Amino acid sequence: MSNSQPKITPQGEPLISAYLHNRAKTRGVPLAGNFELTARCNFNCKMCYVHQQHCPVEKELSADQWIAIGRAARERGMLFLLLTGGEPFLRPDFAEIYTELRKLGLLISINTNASLLTDELLEVFKQYPPVRINISLYGGCNETYRSLCGNAAYDLVTRNILRLKDAGFDVKINCSVTPYNVSDVPAIYAFGKEHGLPVQAMTYMYPPVRINDCNYGDAPARFSAEDAAKYQLLCREQYLTPEQLAASASALPEGENECVGELGEPIRCRAGRTAFWLTWDGRMLPCGMFPNDGHSVVEAGFDAAWEGTRRDTAVLRMPPECTNCEKKNRCVACAAACLAETGSTEIKPEYICRMTHLLEHLTATKYCEVAHETES
Repeated sequence: MSNSQPKITPQGEPLISAYLHNRAKTRGVPLAGNFELTARCNFNCKMCYVHQQHCPVEKELSADQWIAIGRAARERGMLFLLLTGGEPFLRPDFAEIYTELRKLGLLISINTNASLLTDELLEVFKQYPPVRINISLYGGCNETYRSLCGNAAYDLVTRNILRLKDAGFDVKINCSVTPYNVSDVPAIYAFGKEHGLPVQAMTYMYPPVRINDCNYGDAPARFSAEDAAKYQLLCREQYLTPEQLAASASALPEGENECVGELGEPIRCRAGRTAFWLTWDGRMLPCGMFPNDGHSVVEAGFDAAWEGTRRDTAVLRMPPECTNCEKKNRCVACAAACLAETGSTEIKPEYICRMTHLLEHLTATKYCEVAHETES
């Protein structure tokens, strides 16, 4: 019997996806799109980088506009599409947008908080299945949800997660870990383990520069760099064994890298090279964390907006310290993070640098004895 599971890269991506992105990069193809259908949300999470409580609905792109843009992007080569927000299910025309885009043959994933799932939407998904539904699980009880999100929706969210799972959909749990919900981390992972669902948790929170008037580095709802490292290790301990953590610690290079260099390399991620982000009001950005105006798809058309985004991305450079750092493949620093932290893609984000060094130090300190015992 043949193995039907797709082959994946060490980073967990299907090989076919990595191959297609590599081909798209050389040809300038916008293979992956992100449609931010709205900045509105029925939650008010303290660390959110896009939610606007008084978002003008009349400035959101219409269903017809989203569908037309999807068609233009598909003609240019887009295959993968993420529908996100805000909370996309808030739009009464979400089913129309989703269905028409799905009919184009696009492989669609959805980001949602899962609190607004209806029987009607569930039937739409059964008829036109998404590739994956990514659900943010913000805590392990209603009280934590009330504290972080302003909405005591844990019971409702988990019930809808199980409805989607029982219907056969690929569900992934995402968790933004903050001072308001860190005590629930074990419960969140336990829920995922109990129901056979993958959990991805992150303690690094971007400064919400798109909605805080570009106050770079200002993220009051996140941990200190020291605590972000401490609790990221806690997250890893939920799914890695002591032996696996020991192996990761023993594989770390010894000593400190001077991180010197004169020229920063171009950005390494896919933003603006094979992927783009389209905001709720129709502006194309390399990714959703860039605070600039971007290129209006409504005014310029999709092709011109994409070419402008590619040109903007091509001149971006990472900080020389990051380019030459031996830890760069284990660090969350990217062009968007540098920009959000410092106001420039060419300045090293000290918060992330401290967090990365501390995480590695904490892991090595706590698990080095296990590593030694494993070797002996």
